[in-house]
Amino acid sequence: MKSTVLNSLLLLFSMLFINCNFNDKKSDEPLSKIDWSNKETQLTEKDSLTMGTSYLSVYSQIYSYTEHTSIDLTATVSIRNTNANAKTYLLKADYFDTHGNKIHSYVNRPIALSELETLEIVIAEFDKKGGTGANFIFEWAVAPESTKPIFEAVMISTYGQQGLSFTTQGHQIK
Repeated sequence: MKSTVLNSLLLLFSMLFINCNFNDKKSDEPLSKIDWSNKETQLTEKDSLTMGTSYLSVYSQIYSYTEHTSIDLTATVSIRNTNANAKTYLLKADYFDTHGNKIHSYVNRPIALSELETLEIVIAEFDKKGGTGANFIFEWAVAPESTKPIFEAVMISTYGQQGLSFTTQGHQIK
C-alpha cells in the first residue's frame, strides 16, 4: 500500500516537473510584423465614402493588489468589416501608450477589408510598452448606406494558476 502511494506521488511530481519549462525565455523582440501590403488600395472614390474615427482601449498591463503590482496581458485587437456586400477601408491604425505617445502605426496606406473579413493585431504579453492605458485610433471609410466597422480587443493572461480575460469595444469619436 505504501509503495503504491509513494509511486503515485513520485509519478505526480515527475509529471509536474516535466511540464515546467525552466528554459522558456521570453524575448523582448517584437513578433513578426504584420504584412497587409496585399490589401493596399488606392481610394479614388474617397469623396463618396463615409469616413469615421474610432477609439479602442487596450490593456497590455493591469494593476493587481496595488498600483505597484501589475499583470502583463496579451491583447488581440480585431478589426471587423460588418458588411456582407461592401468593402471597408482602413486608413489608419495607430497604437499609443498610457501617456499618449505613438508606439506604432500599423497602416501606412489605405487597406481594403473584404466583405465580412476580420484583421487582427496581437500585442504580445511581454510587450509592456503600452502600459495600463494603451489605446488605438482607427480611421476608416465605408460606402454610403454601409454598416460601420467594429473594433474589439480581447486581453488574456494565464498568470500563475490564474486565468484572466476581458474585452473592450471601440467607440466612434468622429
